[in-house]
Formats: sequence, structure tokens, C-alpha cells
Amino acid sequence: MPVKEKVGIVVSNKMQKTVVVQVESRFPHPIYSKTMIKTSKYLAHDEMSECNIGDKVLVQECRPLSKKKRWSITKIISKSSVIT
Repeated sequence: MPVKEKVGIVVSNKMQKTVVVQVESRFPHPIYSKTMIKTSKYLAHDEMSECNIGDKVLVQECRPLSKKKRWSITKIISKSSVIT
């Protein structure tokens, strides 16, 4: 079975070695055909703590690392221009 990968934006990096990644999924409404946007938040493992808020990252599914953490950061696609 292939490993799931998603692209999202880091919305929080307050924890040690963990970031919160927000992923958007777009789909048409079944009746009205309007494009709907659903957002999901995932806790992802960031071993070196190098992600900052606003970074665009690629997350990959992995084994359970804690109660809610099942994703890990594969690579940082683009860094945020906002200095924190």
C-alpha cells in the first residue's frame, strides 16, 4: 500500500519536535457543484525543529509516534517570508 503524502502550511510550532500542519482539500459540492474547501490539521514530527509558522511543507504518513502524532515532515517546500 502506498504511503500517503499531503502538502500543507505550518500553523503552529510551539511544541518540541512537533508542528501543526493545516491541509486544504478542494472538492465540488455534490448537488450545487460549488467548489468547497475543507481544512484538516495534523500533528507532524519535526526532528530538527526547523519549521516556522507559514512554511509550506510535505508531510508523510508514518507509524504512531504519540497519541495524536502520525505524520512526519518529509521536506520544506518553501520557507515563510515572515520573520518570527
